[in-house]
Amino acid sequence: MLDQEDLDRLQEAEDNPDKFVVSAPTDRQKLGVTTVICLILNRTIGSGIFILPATVLKGTDSVGITLIIWAFAGIISVAALLVWLELSLSIPRYEVDGNEVSVPRSGGEKNYLEYIYGNPKSLTTCIYGVLFIILGNLSGNAIGFGSYVMEAAGLPDNDAAVRGLAIAALTTACLLHAISRKGGIYLNNAFAFMKVTILLLIIVAGLAKLGGASLGSGPVRTDNFDVHTSFSQPRKDVPSYATSLLFAIYPYTGFMQPFYVLGEVKRPQGVFAKATITTMVSVVVLYILVNFSVVSKATIMDTGLNIASEFFQQIFGSAVASRVMSGIIAFSIYGNILVMTFTACRVKQEIAKEGILPCSKFFASNTTTLGAKFWAKLHPQRAQQEEELEQSPTAALLLHWVFSVLLIAWTSGQTTAVAYQILIDLYTYVVMLVMSFFVATGLLYLKWRDPQAWKEMSVNFRPWGGPVAALLVSVVTAFLLVVAFVPPAADSPFSLSAQGFEWYIIPTVGLGGLLLGVAYFIVFRYIVPRVKGEKLVVERVPIIVSDGHGGWVQQHEIVKFQWGVTDHEK
Repeated sequence: MLDQEDLDRLQEAEDNPDKFVVSAPTDRQKLGVTTVICLILNRTIGSGIFILPATVLKGTDSVGITLIIWAFAGIISVAALLVWLELSLSIPRYEVDGNEVSVPRSGGEKNYLEYIYGNPKSLTTCIYGVLFIILGNLSGNAIGFGSYVMEAAGLPDNDAAVRGLAIAALTTACLLHAISRKGGIYLNNAFAFMKVTILLLIIVAGLAKLGGASLGSGPVRTDNFDVHTSFSQPRKDVPSYATSLLFAIYPYTGFMQPFYVLGEVKRPQGVFAKATITTMVSVVVLYILVNFSVVSKATIMDTGLNIASEFFQQIFGSAVASRVMSGIIAFSIYGNILVMTFTACRVKQEIAKEGILPCSKFFASNTTTLGAKFWAKLHPQRAQQEEELEQSPTAALLLHWVFSVLLIAWTSGQTTAVAYQILIDLYTYVVMLVMSFFVATGLLYLKWRDPQAWKEMSVNFRPWGGPVAALLVSVVTAFLLVVAFVPPAADSPFSLSAQGFEWYIIPTVGLGGLLLGVAYFIVFRYIVPRVKGEKLVVERVPIIVSDGHGGWVQQHEIVKFQWGVTDHEK
């Protein structure tokens, strides 16, 4: 419950044109454990697990090593999850009733990076903000969605049609979340349950065929278990192995999704950690089983990316089955887009709250959803009984949509296959690799700088093995960041002739984004204030309440943007 002081502060903010209030969902509207689990599942089970096994195998040329890479990628991802959990349940920190406590906030790694690398002020926010606003979307997946819809329809690949379908997928996802927050959540959960069911059916069918069941004309995959053949004649070049590991890690990055909306989760300091860990371990097991049981090495090497379609064709002996599987993959990709749209726009809203964007107040604000307004008109008496109608960051959704479409336009000079690969690679390199390296290394620094202080701060979650998880993530991501600049072998599936673009493009553009963020910081922090003759003052004041179970949550936030001379300069 809010006390009178909090109510007075909220009222004062409503009356002040330089201030605005952003409210968290009510207890009834907050995300439960089931939705947290489904956010991870809907993001992890998408195009990657169906498409990337072939890419990873071609990068190693060994079934045994491929399985090891998928297992190791799972270990890395679980370790990264432990890092995210330790930080998210420890920071940011506020004083409540004379005690310093942690209050979980939406935004994911933005919060951790700002806490660890806070000086100079706004530098980290600008770098992360620029990178995530531009690349924090699934425009690459949207192109994949368009391609698989065309395959499912039995139509030839058409660049304009694929990109049109991609934009349509992005647009409908944004509109859905703007119209109904609850509807978007329900649909996300439904997608997650259906995708897990589909994946389990594929695994069971594959294992049954492996056990000798008569499920079609395709070969039985006993060679996946034969140590004499599964490790024979692997590739020799390190860059191919590193890139294969990177591709194997990509599907697992779904673990980040609930952290992006942590401020909307019910009792985040309760069962959140157990739910996310259990879900990710289950995903790792499912992924390994898929790679174990789906298709043989010979089939993968001959059929390109869509091994799942080939697998269904083996079982059912019909080209129609392949088209059906293409439809299933398109369905899975749309689920990816749906969940990322819901979570990423919350991160962009948090970035806007820092005042670094043009029209920051517009992009940082919530609006009542159209669905809630329509429901209130139909049921006025029930609407009056509601604590607050559901809201959505509609302007942040618009920002998310604009840059998603711009990335599709940016790659218009490439074929859809090359555009898909470039956008997926950029997202993986920047959002996953670069950010994970700085987050994990930063956590190691916090533990080293003052072990006792951090031990007291991280009382809500301490991972097994102390710093082991952070050290593993830091070392592996550093290795992958560096090896990305080493050219692959001429016959590598990641060479220019195989993938359609030079190997150095992704790391160069990815790290170049850091410099773009620095340039943006210089303009924002020094050039704009000099031109305007004023400095932007940003204040974020949280209204914190008990969650009723011993934890603390942010129920409202008063944000102030005001151009003027600071008290220090006066």
